[in-house]
Order: sequence, then C-alpha cells, then structure tokens
Amino acid sequence: MMEAAAVAAADAGGGDDGMGVADSAVVEGEASVAEVNMNHLKRSSESFAQVDEADKHKRAKSGTTNAGIGTTKRKELHGTTRIHAWSGNWLSKRTAIKLQSYKMNFVCDQVGQIYSDFVLLIDATLPNEVATLEIDLYLHDKMVKASVSSCGPFELDVQQMEQAKLFQGLLFNGLFGKLFTRSKLSNDLREFVLKKEDAFLWNTGSAYLLLPANPSSDSSVCINWHAIDSVAMAVRLMRNIYFENKTDLLGVFDSDQDVEDLIHLVNKSCKANSLKNMVVLAVHTGKIYTALDVTNLSADSTFDGASGKKCKFQTFAEYFEKKYSIVLRHPSQPLLALKATHNPHNLLSSKFRDGNVVEKNQKINNGTSVVNTTNNRVHMPPELLIPLDLPVDILRSFYLFPALMYRIESLMLSSQLRSEIAYDDSNISSFLILEAITTLRCSEDFSMERLELLGDSVLKYAVSCSLFLKFPNKHEGELSSRRSHMICNATLYRLGNGRNIQGYTRDAAFDPRRWLAPGQLSIRPSPCECPVKSEVVTDDIHVIDDNTIVLGKACDMGHRWMCSKTIADCVEAIIGAYYMGGGLRAAMAVLKWLGIGAEIEEDLIVQAISSASLQTYLPKYDVFEMLEAKLGYSFSVKGLLIEALTHPSLQESGAKYCYERLEFLGDAVLDILLTRHLFNSHKDTNEGELTDLRSASVNNENFAQVAVKHKLHCFLQHSSRLLLDQITEYVNSLEGSPMDKIGLLSNGLSRGPKVLGDIVESIAGAILLDTKLDLDAVWGSFEPLLSPIVTPENLELPPFRELIEWCDKHGYFVGINCRDQGDTIVATLDLQLKEMLLVRQGFSKKRKDAKAHAASLLLKDLEEKGLIIPKNASKMEQFEKHCGSAMDTQIATPAKEKNPAGSRSISDPMLGEPLHVKVKMSKGGPRIALYELCKKLHWPIPTMESEKVPPSIVCSSPGGSSQKADTAVQTRRAHRILLHCSCSVSFSGEVECKSRSFLHGWSAVKAAVHTGFGAAESLVRPEFNISTGEDLMERGRGGERVSVASGP
Repeated sequence: MMEAAAVAAADAGGGDDGMGVADSAVVEGEASVAEVNMNHLKRSSESFAQVDEADKHKRAKSGTTNAGIGTTKRKELHGTTRIHAWSGNWLSKRTAIKLQSYKMNFVCDQVGQIYSDFVLLIDATLPNEVATLEIDLYLHDKMVKASVSSCGPFELDVQQMEQAKLFQGLLFNGLFGKLFTRSKLSNDLREFVLKKEDAFLWNTGSAYLLLPANPSSDSSVCINWHAIDSVAMAVRLMRNIYFENKTDLLGVFDSDQDVEDLIHLVNKSCKANSLKNMVVLAVHTGKIYTALDVTNLSADSTFDGASGKKCKFQTFAEYFEKKYSIVLRHPSQPLLALKATHNPHNLLSSKFRDGNVVEKNQKINNGTSVVNTTNNRVHMPPELLIPLDLPVDILRSFYLFPALMYRIESLMLSSQLRSEIAYDDSNISSFLILEAITTLRCSEDFSMERLELLGDSVLKYAVSCSLFLKFPNKHEGELSSRRSHMICNATLYRLGNGRNIQGYTRDAAFDPRRWLAPGQLSIRPSPCECPVKSEVVTDDIHVIDDNTIVLGKACDMGHRWMCSKTIADCVEAIIGAYYMGGGLRAAMAVLKWLGIGAEIEEDLIVQAISSASLQTYLPKYDVFEMLEAKLGYSFSVKGLLIEALTHPSLQESGAKYCYERLEFLGDAVLDILLTRHLFNSHKDTNEGELTDLRSASVNNENFAQVAVKHKLHCFLQHSSRLLLDQITEYVNSLEGSPMDKIGLLSNGLSRGPKVLGDIVESIAGAILLDTKLDLDAVWGSFEPLLSPIVTPENLELPPFRELIEWCDKHGYFVGINCRDQGDTIVATLDLQLKEMLLVRQGFSKKRKDAKAHAASLLLKDLEEKGLIIPKNASKMEQFEKHCGSAMDTQIATPAKEKNPAGSRSISDPMLGEPLHVKVKMSKGGPRIALYELCKKLHWPIPTMESEKVPPSIVCSSPGGSSQKADTAVQTRRAHRILLHCSCSVSFSGEVECKSRSFLHGWSAVKAAVHTGFGAAESLVRPEFNISTGEDLMERGRGGERVSVASGP
C-alpha cells in the first residue's frame, strides 16, 4: 500500500455489491449522491475550461520565439550555475580564520605505490554524501580508492594562510599550467605568475585550499607544514630572481668549490646518491620534475646525445646560452635525468578497470591520448634546479585532484539542486540527482537516459491520475489531449527553464586540462564571444537547425550552447531520480516544485469510486468469479469491472458509461508498472536497450495478445458485429502459437483489434481505482498476466529497425522508396552489398508495415547468405505468414551487374542534379566526406588500407641561406581505397607527406572521386565532370566543395 499512501490515504467505502440478471442496465443511485456528483462535474468542467484558456493565453503571449522548443533542432545559449559553498572572500583577508577541514585519503591497489593524504579547507560544511565520499580513480594499469572524511574546524593564522597559498599556487601552476607568461610590454620578456599581488589568481567564486597531511590514524588534522614551507621558500626565491633582478643567485657556488660527488643546485649542494626521487623546479622554465638519476653527460656534451636527433645547438651549454641567455657556471658537473610532469587525465572512467591497456593512439573520453612515459624524460644541469623538499607521493596525489575535485564539484551542484527542490527526504541521493543532470555527451559511466525513461512514465502516471479524478465528465479524447500538452517536451522545457534546470545540467565531457584549482592560471582559455555581458543569460538567444554550433563546451564565463530538448529530458530524469529514491510521494513533490498541476486529492478518489458503485448490471455471479479468478483479484466495487468491460458500442443501446476513461488511466498504469519492472530487473542494461524493452512490452499488440492468451475478450460487452468478426479473425491467426510465446511475437507490427489491448488497460485502471491507487496491488494481479515479460535475451527489434542497425554496423546504406498503388503502399528497399545489389518490395495498407515487410525479406536474404543469424526463426515465419496472407509479394531477384527490371536505379535521386559533398580539411574531414558521398549513392563504406613505403630524405635550407641544410626523414605511405558498387573498383597511390599529416587523407579522397566515379560510370551515368577547384594540397587547410555533376 506504499504507493497508495503516497497519493491518497482515503478510506471511503465502495457501493452496493448486489447484482441482478439483466445483460446491461444502468441503475440510478440515491438523489443526494447524484447531486453531489453533479456539482463536482460542473466545477471540474469549469476548471478544465479555465486551464485551457490560461494555456492558450500563455502560448499566444510567448510569440514566435517558441519555434522548436523542446526539440533537438533548437540550440540555446545558457549559463552555468555556480556552487554556492565554494564562494568566499576569506582568502584575501589578513586575519586568522577558522575553516572546515576534510581529510582525503588515497589507497592504491598496487603494493608500494604510496599517495600522500591531503586536507581540504573550506569555509562551508559539505553535504554528508560529499563529506563521506568514496570513489575509485582509474589510472593507467592501476586504481586508487579516494575517501573523504570530516575532521572538524581548523584555524589558520595569517602567515600559514600565505604559505598555503604559495604552496597551492606553485604546484598547480607548475604541474598543470605554467609559471611564466609573456609580458604585455614585449613578447621576449617573461613574467613570473606568482606575484605578490596575486588577487587575479584567487577569485571569490572558488575558494578552498588543498594541503598535504602527515599520516595519522585518527581524524585529527596534521598538515605537513615542512613541505609547504619548502615550496613557499622556492616561490620567494623565484620572485627574487625575476622581480628583484637577483640573477646572481643562479649557480651561487663557484667552480673552485667543486667537490667530488657533490651536486650543485640553485640554492644548495647535495650528494649524488641523495638526488633520486627529489622533486625539483627548473628556474628557467618553471617546470616541475622528479630526479631519476645522475647521468655521465655534462653541459659540454653534444646536445643531441640524449635524443639521437641533430640540432643547431652543439652542446647543452650553447643551448642554454642562446635560448635562455644563461651562462652555466658548472658546465662540467653531470646532468640529471629528470622525469617530466604530464597533463592531468580523466580518471573517472572505468576504461582502465582490471588493468586494461589503452593503445598508444587510442583516445580517452576527454579526447586526450595516453602518455607515452618512455619519452617523458629530459636532461638538465643541476645548477638550474631548485629542490622542493617534499616527498614524491605528494606529487602523485596532485594528479588525482582534477578528477576527484570535479566529482566533488558535481556532487555539490547536485546537492545544491536538491536543496532548491526542498523535499525533506534523506533517501534522495546526490548521486541519483547527479545521474539525472548528466547527459550522454559527458561520456561518464552513467547518464540521465535510464532515469529519463522512468521519469517519463512517472510523469505520465501522475498527470493521468490527476486528470482522471479532477475531470470525471471529460471523455478519453479530451483527457488524452490535455495530458499530451502537460507532459510534452515544450511544456517540460518551459517549466525546467523557469527553475534554472539548464544551469545545473552537465552537457560536456570532463576536460581535466581546463579544470582549474584556486590560485591556478588557465593555459587553455576560452574567451567569451557570446552576445551577453554577464554570467547569467537572461535573453532568449537561440538558433534553429544550425549544425555549426558546438554543444556543451563552455566559455570562460560559463556560457554554453545546449539543445532545447536536453532541458526537457533533464526534467524527466529528475522526476525519475526522486521516484527511484523516495517513491511516488517524492516524485509528486518534484512535480509541485516544477509547477505541474498533478495533485491528487483524497476526496476525488472517494467520489470516483462512489460514481462507479452507481453503475451496475445483474449478470450471473459465476461470470464475475471466472474473470476475477483469471485476474487473481476480487473487486470491492463491481461497477468498476463492469465499466472496464463495456465497449462504447453499448452506449448506442442506452449505457451511460464505457471503458474509455479507465483505458486512459490504465494505459499510464501499465506503462509505469512495466517500466519500473524493467528498470529494476535490468540494472546493467544500457538506456537504448531499456527503451527497446519498454517499447516491446508497452504496446497495444502485446496487450492484445495477453487478452487472447487469458481469454479476457470473452468478457467484453459490446454490440458490434464487425468488432466480433475482427476479434475472431485475430484469435484464429494466433492459433498454433505456443501460449508461452504469445506476448513476445508482436514484432513491432500492430495487427490486433485495438479493443483487445484497450480492455487490458481498462481492467488495470479499474483495479487501481478499486485499491485506492495502490500500484503494488495492480502489479500483483498483472505480473502473471503479462508474463513472460520480454528480456534482453529474447528481445527482437522490428524488421526495419533491425535492418537499419545491421547496415549501420557493417557500413551499408539502404535505399528507400514508397509509393501508392491504389489502396496499397508499395515499399521498395535496396541494399548494395560488396558483391551484389539486393532489392525487395513490401506491401501493406500502412507505410510502416510495408517497409517492415520489405525489410523482413531483405533480412531473410542476408540469412541465406550467412551474413545474419536470426534470434527467433519462428517469429520471422509468423510475420511473413501474416504479410503474405494479405496479398501476393513481388520480389526483385538480386543481381550483380545490373539493376533488376522494374526496380529503381540507386542513382535516381542524383539524376539531373549535382551532388555536393563538403570537405573539411580538419582531421578526419576527408574520410567523412568520402563516407557521405557513398551514403548518398547508397554505396557501402569504402575499405581503406595504408602501408609504409621506403622513406626518402628531404633537404631544406630555409631562406636560401648558405648554412648547412637540415635533413628530415619524410614518411611515405601508399594509400589504397576500395569502392564497393556493382562492380568492385580499387586504386592505389603513393603520397609523400610528413608523419601524422592529414594531407594524405585529402589526396586519397581526391583519388577516390576521380577514379571511383570514372570506374563506376556504367552504374550511374555515362559521363561525369569532376571539379575540385584549386589544389588543396597547396592550400594545406580550409574547406573545399567537391561537385560531381552529371554530364550532357
């Protein structure tokens, strides 16, 4: 009864259960009850009219700017909501301050890999889920478990605050950013970013400190001030060098002080055996390194001795003198082999689970490649290095912060949204809300798609119940129209936009290189070029059907473009999240917060049941008992069951009720019940397959088969001879099908009379009302009726959908042509394989069914060729039996060289008009252009091969100078593209280009256009005139339009 209690706690009684023996007779109730009901009907009718008028006025007032609202065609500019708890100006205060402290502990799954604990200091109390967060971070070939725990208040004095800011500023900028910027006065001058006036690095919108902690077994805070002071001292030394012009600090030890086995750094000398794993800062670049070893090279060694590549610098000493104007004072001391730092990575993805290795060129979610650590070493004179007296495990922990803090920020944002909704229930997890505001574009291991599906059903159910009870005198058509408007994407968009859902929505993949800690300068800025001056976008700025807009990526002010539909989807997902965490009561609270009028009043439930108790007829008792036995449920108010079984045709005989209103209610009931079941039963199923499962379960054909399977149609009350014939014909068509397979044979084609599915829905609606909106009671009755419920193992897609997905997977394109032939639709589908062309035709009175018929025949052809294996052969046979019984099928025989007689040429759409393909010269552009060309011609995606050929040596002397020419090894590759049409065409060509250049891609595409069309002219047209304009090999970059026009 949990669901019932969430909606209403009414305990009103039913009505008279006494029954007579008449076939269909309406009995009048008491005058007082009738009068009450009539008054309620009058009020509800007036309310319905008022709501409609208000909506019409609102839509008229909004004007033409509403075009495309709630669709993917409309892209809108929106801002990003800031995290309130992150804000604060305490970092700029010159007084002691008390902050909240949270310890961050890191444990690696590899023995010996130690990560230093850290302390997060913030002037706010974190939500409990963040303060107790545990998260897995996936590094290359290992995993680190990060955990957060509260340590209570912690006080910092002014000096500690200053030291902590210097520590954080140097390490975050030195590891992930840069410590030098070009001077505004001259590009040749560099400025150290950590000036004494550092307010520009510390903004009030993001204020927290991350400080290293000494190991401790309790919850107390023990900050590693020794490491912090060491880094702060290095910052002050750098300031002296670059702001006080004290360049004499470089190499403070004279050469006569050289002592064997003593290495001279900038400000201290160390023994060689103490340098391993020392963290150092290069004074000339601001880069941070880890010392690996002392080499046998010196500054007088040949500069290319380390890398094997020749360079214009003869020695290391010459390199530093000419590039950095630094004359080394200890050129004879050995160079240090250093491990360079690397870019931060997205560690939130489970791609690296179980030690899975990513290939060198494979991309991670954020588009960055895995670092090749073998080439991540440099050689450096020790006298240019400042030692940072901190353990290397502190450095390791820093690489975890971009991903960890991004997750914390996301959860803080989710918790902030939860506070705005203000539903007091601790079961609503911030993780659930985070899932609800995360789109697929974020490339996370989760997204809103599953919750959106659940929320859609919950919204439909809540609105259906509300409308059914509020407007008892409105028929099913009016209720459906009103419901459609209340739950459509345009309405949800307006409501979500009014609650700033767009500001919370996460719609872009996490890019750790753009993540910034407080005190860190961005090295990948995205200057705002948006037509707004503030962070908050108050104007309606949108475009329609503009594919050049980059979605999700935010500028430095937080503005980003977003699809209008994304906001509506996010609203549904939030509803689903609250239903998942707190049941229907929580979901109803979200609807109220959004402004969706779906309240359910207890007295309305009582009145609906009372009204049903007034309508009855007097059948034999065993009729009810037989039906109730099938349902596994005994009605308290028999009038509800009577109404659920009464067809509208009886209204012509005087009946004042029919099942249509209960069908309207039951449609939403079965939708939410089956969606909830699938959601909970298949938690590891992706959102696409879950949608397919729901579509296969919640449809009229499936319900019609359930009605026949359990013989519910035998209890239908109607007076239509035509309807009886349709039902009889359909029942006969299912004869011979195993009863345990019925319900899994719909195949996406609606064939059963709609009335059969309607009575299943109306019975569900009747049980819901009889139980005072107890969904669990309805499910207890209907789960056996609906079984077996489709699962991923026995799910089969409709034929046309299955064909399209198979073609997409294997690189084929389907030509589609539908035409009217009298009362029949003829659908012709052609599929160009690598060896032959397949053409099939399907016939039906509906376009969808005709395409499904043709697709089933093509699928059968693919089966015979061994290209596809059906999951359920009996299903395909039944489908073909049905299609074939309607009319004869004409099948074009597949041919290799020419099109079958009577079938359309695959080139017909292009005859008499030019085919334009836009080629973008960015990476991947030429290949995409060729794919688009093949798609428009319905050719399979071409096969591309590439192999290295012997290299050539290219000599160059820039500017014609007499200097020795530089020599560079040029990579030559032979590219071969195989176009697959009726006659296979292949060609090859050698292209000389630099390694990793994209230009060879355009050369291959250009060859494909010229050679491919020339060889395939017999298939399409006798003559082609190819025009590419200027040679793009010389242009290098930019776009060009390739025109392929039919000749005279």
